[in-house]
Amino acid sequence: MALRLNIKIGVSVALLAAGFAVPAEAGIACHRGYQMVQGSPLSTPYCQDQYVAQVANEYGFKASPERVRQDPIFKQTLCRYIGHDIRIKESCDEVNPTGRGRF
Repeated sequence: MALRLNIKIGVSVALLAAGFAVPAEAGIACHRGYQMVQGSPLSTPYCQDQYVAQVANEYGFKASPERVRQDPIFKQTLCRYIGHDIRIKESCDEVNPTGRGRF
């Protein structure tokens, strides 16, 4: 009897977990580098990196948001070339400090 109960619980947990297997990024709505949270913009690293990739693509670079997030050297290289763009300056200041500001 206990074996049947454990199997039922295991199957229930597996089915429940399968329902939540959607990646967290699927529900994040970004607008120009800001995450929209209850209708208000909130600056998050996830959305900032996504915006860096978007702006880099506008300049002709092949940049995916995933690569910008996962490869800090790639982000630093992009920022070296396009970090002067006011849209991503704040995000690029973190990887290419200019000697002014918080560093």
